[in-house]
This record gives sequence, structure tokens and C-alpha cells, in this order.
Amino acid sequence: MAPTSAMSSPHKPRRKTKKTAHFDASVKPEAEALVRSPTFPLESLLWPARSSPSQWETLPLILMAAGLFRWAAGLWGYSGLGKPPMFGDYEAQRHWMEITTQLPVSQWYFHDLQWWGLDYPPLTAYHSWLLGRIGSFIDSSWFTLYTSRGTDDPELKIFMRATVIVSEYLIYIPAVVVFTRRYSRLFGVAQWPASLALVAILMQPGTILIDHIHFQYNTVMLGFVVASMSSMLAGRYMWASIFFVAALGFKQMALYYAPAVFAFLLGSSILPRINLSRFFGIAAATVASFAVLVLPLIIGALYDASRSIESRPDLEGLHAPLPIFTFLSPYLDTTAAYYPVVEQMVQMIHRVFPFARGLFEDKVANFWCAANVVIKLRAYPTELLQQVSLIATLAAISPACAILFFRPRRELLPYAFASTAWGFFLFSYQVHEKSVLLPLLPMTLLLAGKQGLGKEIRSWVGFANILGAWTMFPLLQRVDLRVPYAVFTLLWAYLLGLPPTSMGVYFHKGQNTATQWATLIIHGAFYLAMATWHIAEQTITPPAGKPDLWVVANVGVGFAGFALCYLWCQWKLIQESGIIPKTNKNKIKT
Repeated sequence: MAPTSAMSSPHKPRRKTKKTAHFDASVKPEAEALVRSPTFPLESLLWPARSSPSQWETLPLILMAAGLFRWAAGLWGYSGLGKPPMFGDYEAQRHWMEITTQLPVSQWYFHDLQWWGLDYPPLTAYHSWLLGRIGSFIDSSWFTLYTSRGTDDPELKIFMRATVIVSEYLIYIPAVVVFTRRYSRLFGVAQWPASLALVAILMQPGTILIDHIHFQYNTVMLGFVVASMSSMLAGRYMWASIFFVAALGFKQMALYYAPAVFAFLLGSSILPRINLSRFFGIAAATVASFAVLVLPLIIGALYDASRSIESRPDLEGLHAPLPIFTFLSPYLDTTAAYYPVVEQMVQMIHRVFPFARGLFEDKVANFWCAANVVIKLRAYPTELLQQVSLIATLAAISPACAILFFRPRRELLPYAFASTAWGFFLFSYQVHEKSVLLPLLPMTLLLAGKQGLGKEIRSWVGFANILGAWTMFPLLQRVDLRVPYAVFTLLWAYLLGLPPTSMGVYFHKGQNTATQWATLIIHGAFYLAMATWHIAEQTITPPAGKPDLWVVANVGVGFAGFALCYLWCQWKLIQESGIIPKTNKNKIKT
């Protein structure tokens, strides 16, 4: 029996306040409990599930819907369909399955480099080998060396589309599900708005358009990045290192995030006090991961050398000069047992980082392509352009890295990752249109965080994604993908209540009126420019002397919009880090 003093105590435990399922910043905190209606279509669609007691009631529905849209997207054509002589990315991916299953390991990075030579890190090669082995059991003619080039077998298309979806469901989607859960819990976000954020992230138009229609495996790399971020949220820093090495090992574009990863892990190891066990654990996990990554290449090179299999059979036993690191040549013995390993590693690095291709290959909405309209940059020496690009990139990414290093807080990760990725996309060397997926991913992950589905973050995340899809339109229209581009982009905009389907996302209580109007005017100008551009490129033929007029206009508008997204991410990172005290003291629950 409890003591009398305890029974008669006037103190009563504080009742826990119930978290509201509504997640819109336009609602006053004291009025949230009174909200009984959704504020944007995606909320309306899943409104009956707001009182679901378990995520397992809605998660299967979300995953099935995401898969349905991806499979439907795959019914359209792909990059290079009926476009000889080189076809496109679809043929490149098929060809890598061909060479990794039909050739010795030592020849993977050397074989016929003029026909889609392998130019991604080893994990892509291993992934291609696995898929090629599986495909060969179904129909070996799909990957017959030389004779299968450019094949458009309908059954092969089904297989290739399925490999993208299966790869995504094994890596990317589980990583996003876990990250969304951890990131939303970090801010005390309720289960239902977190589910809405998950739908929005999985329906991101850019990834569907590029991976499931145009055809690539970007989400494998992005999935490893999200898994790394999720591990950071959970405090599992060695796993974060392993997953990020896997991302780098699949596609070198993951380097866009590398400075942020380095800053966070290093900052977490030495601040507020030095943690040597964590530091050396991270270092050991990183080194071991890279070792495991290249080990099959090393073993393959040594095994082939023991069987007198040359990496370049066309040279008849001779060794070509090293393509890079030529200063090492006088110190190397081409007859030594170690030389095949050196040759293999150097060739792999040379293929993965093609500096010889120049500052840019195609028209992409970054600073260099936009500046090239006024200043013909290709007239300048390559070495000078590389140095200027390096300096500009370092300047763009340094603020975010410094903040994340000195304040390694988990809630800052998406802002910092987005800031460094935007810095790389806007100013680095050899950027491709599809690289915009890298800064868009961490920005879109913000939807799962504090006020993520509130109007401010939703408007900026939506603006970046729609602009990103628009800048990839010239790439998509080359293979007649106008319809899926319009469908997936407008569907996503509609579900999240974004322009051009709705303008209500720009006005809400709790934010300065002038800021709201400024955001509306700026975003509205870009949306108007995008719509006008679509009408113009469809109805007005460019002058004979300027055949790329509309593509150049796309580059200019896209660069300006992406620069704004970069500045917004930087500003939000500074705000959330606490470097500048927030002036708005009215906190809004999520």
C-alpha cells in the first residue's frame, strides 16, 4: 500500500499532449486540434488513414502505388530507342551487362571504349555482371558480344525495366522508408504526415523520368546515400561510412555529397570533445570498404595475368602508356607481378574521372553553360578551366561544410547535403543534366522533417523539383517522352498543391507577408517562364543561325532558378544551425 503522504499529494502528473496529424504551417498551434479538413490533394487522398494505429496499414499501399506508377512509366520508350548508331543509355547499360559476363575481369575497363566503354566505378560493374548473369539464363542472345548491339527485343525491355524496379526496391525504397521514419521522429512528426512525405518522396518526378523511362540506375546510388544519412541519424557512423563508400563505388557522382559526409563524421568525432574510438572506427570502416570494393578487380587482374590473358589483346603483349599518373612510369616494371593491378587501377580511375572531356559536354543548367553564352569558355586552356572550376566549387560548398563540421547536428543533414550538391552541380567539372537528381534528393527529404509539409518548405521543394524536371525536358524530348514528362510532373505538382495546379502554397500565417509575396513573385516568374518556353519551343522555329536557341534559354532560366535553390538551402542551413537567432518566436508544432 502506498504511503499516506504519496496518496494525499496534490501533485498530478502532466498529461501528455496528443500529436496532431495535420502538418500544415498555415494553422495556428492553438487551433491545430480543430482542423478537420485537408489542405492539399495528397492529404485528401490519404485522409482516411490519418487515424491508422500502425504504419503497416498504409505502407503496403504506398509501396504498391509507387511500384504501379514505375511499371506504367516503363511502358514508354527509352533512351536511344531506334536511334542508331550509338543508341543511348539503355544500350550502355545492356552493353555493360554484356562485357562483364562475356569478358575477363581485366578487360572490363579496356574493351572497345568507343562503344559505351565502362566508365563507372566497380560496384556498377558488379551490379551489371549480376544482372547479366540472370538475364543470360533467360535468353543468352541478349548479351552476345558484338552481335547484340542495339537490340530492341521487347522481352529484353521487360527484363531491363524489371531490373531497375527490383534494384530500387532492394536498396533505394527501404532506405527512404527508414530515413523518413527516423527523420520525422527526430522532430516529433506524427506517423500520418510522415506517410504523406514518404509518398511525395517516392513519387518524385525526376527519378521516375530518368531511371524508369529514360533508363538508368541512379536510385541505387541514391539509395546508398540515403542509407548513409539514415545511419547518421541513428548514430551508426561506421555503417554511414560503409554505405557512403558503396554509393561512391556505384556512381562517382556521389562525390557531390562527400564534403558534407566528411564534415559531419569528422565533426561528430572531435566535437564537443575528441572521440578517438569513433574516429578510428570510421577510418577503419572506410578503408576496409574501399578495399572490399576493389578486391574483385585486383583478384581478377592477377588471375587473368596468371593465365596470360592481356587487358589489351589488340596490343599483342605490349603495354600501352598509363593514361594518367604518367610520372609513375619510370618507376614501374611492366613485367612485374604487381603491374597488372597498377594498370587496372589506373585505367579504372581514368575512366571514372574523364577530365579530358572538357568543362562540359552538353548543355546543362549550371554556371559554366550559362556563362558560355556570353564568354566562349572552350577557347581557354583546359588546365585553367579545371582550376577555376575547382576554386568556384570549393567556395560554393565551404559554408555548408563549415557549419556541419562545427555544428554536427542530425537535423541539419538534408540542408547541408543539398547545399553541397547544389554547389557541385552549379560549378563543378563535367556536369550532366541528370546530375540535378543529387541536390533534389536531400531537398525532397526535407518533406519528412519539421514543418516539411508546411507551405514554405513545400513551395521550395516543389519549385526545385519541377524546375529540375523542366531542365531535363530537352534530354527527354529527344526520345519522344513529352507525354510522361507532363503527366508525372503535373501529377506530382497537383498532389502537393503546387503551381501550376494551385497557388495556395504561398500564403500562410506565421511568415512575414513581404516574404510570402516575394516568394510568390519570384517563383511565379519562373513558372511563367517555363510555361512560355514550352509554348515557344513547340510553335516557334529557331533562326537558322541559332538552332539551339530554346535549349540555351532553358539553360539560362534553369541556372538562375537553381542558384536561388542553392541560396535558400544555405540560408535555411544557417537559420536551423542557430548561427543567426530566429526572430519568429511562435513555434509551430508538427
